Amino acid sequence: MAALRLHSSQRLLLPSKLHFRPLLPSFPIRNASSTSNLPTSAKAKFSKEARLPAFDPPSDSQSAALVNQHLPYMVATYARPPQVFTKGSGCYLYDIENRRYIDFTAGIAVNALGHGDEHLCNLIYDQAKQLIHVSNLYHNLWTGALSRLLVERTVEMGGFHSATRVFICNSGSEANEAAIKFARKVGKVVGGEKKVGLVSFENSFHGRTMGSLSATPNVKYQKPFGPMVPGFRYGKFNDVEGIDALVTEETCGVIVEPIQGEGGVWVGSEEFFVRLRKRCTEVGAVLIYDEIQCGVGRTGNLWAHQFLPKEAHPDILTMAKALGNGFPIGATMVNEFVAEKIVTGDHGTTFGGNPLASRAGHYVFERISKPEFLASVEEKGKSFVKHLKALREKYPDVIKEIRGKGLILGAQLDRDPAEIVKACRERGLLIITAGTNTLRFVPPLVIEESVIKEGMKILDEALEAVVRK
Repeated sequence: MAALRLHSSQRLLLPSKLHFRPLLPSFPIRNASSTSNLPTSAKAKFSKEARLPAFDPPSDSQSAALVNQHLPYMVATYARPPQVFTKGSGCYLYDIENRRYIDFTAGIAVNALGHGDEHLCNLIYDQAKQLIHVSNLYHNLWTGALSRLLVERTVEMGGFHSATRVFICNSGSEANEAAIKFARKVGKVVGGEKKVGLVSFENSFHGRTMGSLSATPNVKYQKPFGPMVPGFRYGKFNDVEGIDALVTEETCGVIVEPIQGEGGVWVGSEEFFVRLRKRCTEVGAVLIYDEIQCGVGRTGNLWAHQFLPKEAHPDILTMAKALGNGFPIGATMVNEFVAEKIVTGDHGTTFGGNPLASRAGHYVFERISKPEFLASVEEKGKSFVKHLKALREKYPDVIKEIRGKGLILGAQLDRDPAEIVKACRERGLLIITAGTNTLRFVPPLVIEESVIKEGMKILDEALEAVVRK
């Protein structure tokens, strides 16, 4: 038997192979909840301790013990900090050491409704009891319902005005793969076998599968897996003058983010997108907007491209992340110019559009697309910007620029943010980076003003500790 340290006065004996099953949900962090059977005084103690800042879990902690037992079995694709999270509630996460963290990351812009949304949890439980998966060989109640909602609500709210149909899949990368395939098919139908070229832009990120990776011109991501899928060309984001030479008669599709997230939170200009749309129309190329990170309400509009006039709207719109609030789902929305050229057998998915994911996506999208919800996101974005501007005034040599819209924001720094990120984490704030020396803010869309203030106070303290040392 192996002992796993829970608290200074508690030990939990586990088999040496650590078969957790139901044990993880019963770690002390749940003792602060209303379902606990601990005495009130004990619950209060745990609740208080969960709010105290502390350094990252040390090498002799239960977090380290658990991580060290798991790592030998995991492919080393990520370098993670030592925290082991066990529970989330709203805009807070709790680790196995019973420490609470404000979440300014939302699982990389995923948990738009926060952690543990009660209605969504109940809905997933209810649907799981009814039907989880039946494959796309058969109809179900929710794939078509979600597709209809996505199209109708998008058009109604002023986005992608020519949208007509949707392909439901499991992730953002899959949504972009579908978009790339659809563009290739359209190109061949419109212009023959030579019309297969694809265009994307520097600092973009479209995924890690081979097609979407080929559209992501970052040496760090591409070099280990080259050669890339042939036919891709890369341009400079927001370079209006370079569009005509970049997008040619042999181009079948252009994929671009209205706001580049992973690349550093760079907002595309109206002039750039209007000219890009015009050029795609001139040469018969499909224009793809990747809104996997910046869409589904994150900007304060339902879609990030809604700041553009209709003449800049796309032929394909991809989405994922927030659509399932953490439950895996993605979607590729198209207009009839694209849809009429896709026939049975051209594309498919085993899990995509399953009833469970589709019902979850239907609820999330229905809730986020309400005008009052979107208006609240816009106001919260203004609050973030106000706080960030105050920090910029306090640390003018460190914070150089603030970019973004709504609740996808970036603070450009004069240095590598790693030390600041660590100082925030040790004080109870989770924050991530983007591009080069940029702090990225993509919190849950339901975040409250009090939590924004609390998080910004921690960021201030972290900056003070790092900058003034």
